[in-house]
Amino acid sequence: MINLNGIINKKSKLLFDYNNRAFKYGDALFETLKVKNLQVYFLEDHYFRLMASMRMLRMKIPMRFTLEYFENEIINLVKQNNLDSARVRFTIFRKSGGFYEPKTNEINYLIEATQLISVQQLNYKVDLFKDYFVYSGLLSTIKTTNKITNVLASIFASENELDNCILLNEKKHIVEVINGNIFLVKGNVIKTPPISEGCIKGVCRKKIIEIIATTHKYKLEETAISPFELLKADEVFITNAIIGIQPVTVYKKCNFTTQVSKELAIEFAKLI
Repeated sequence: MINLNGIINKKSKLLFDYNNRAFKYGDALFETLKVKNLQVYFLEDHYFRLMASMRMLRMKIPMRFTLEYFENEIINLVKQNNLDSARVRFTIFRKSGGFYEPKTNEINYLIEATQLISVQQLNYKVDLFKDYFVYSGLLSTIKTTNKITNVLASIFASENELDNCILLNEKKHIVEVINGNIFLVKGNVIKTPPISEGCIKGVCRKKIIEIIATTHKYKLEETAISPFELLKADEVFITNAIIGIQPVTVYKKCNFTTQVSKELAIEFAKLI
């Protein structure tokens, strides 16, 4: 079952026409949320990021779109699918009409819920994706449906037996991975690209930064990162809303340790 504008429909039902703006122009954005035991993890962070993203894209936010409405629509759909834990995708798209310039800024929304599969891998191999770039700037920091670079990087990863790829921006700096943010550890310094480099303003990224800020053991640096720094790193880990923290163990001929990421994972679990 899926939820289209508050109405529960069977997945097999035809929902969109050819004028759908998400299809024609990628005029849409989305949130991926983790629900466990009918609890939406980091609900407020996801909600406020979605509202801020809609404002950036000049979408009209309906009056009923309160935090409580957002949560109830998600939980109701999870229950309708006979799940108590789920991976949820909440997609917002502008109503049909117009060419590049839309006829209206009013929106539709679609919610999908599938069985939650959240397993951390012991061996995790990554490499750089250098065919195309993520361009730095504010639009790259929100989760729009314009993800062709991520799609091509995913194909590259599959063809080369990788678990993930590291994306670069036009300055050849590290931005993120296909499905999350990235952190490098060297000694007691933990680095991650700043939002200005074009990385997604990840909810899990935000939580990890907050954890690091409360400890005197590690120093966080939000700074531009060259790919060459990967070769010198002690550890590399990635973060996203579903898996939380995933340590990277192999990059080219480098083998990384996982001690710091495991320590942070323990602290991260306390927030849930």
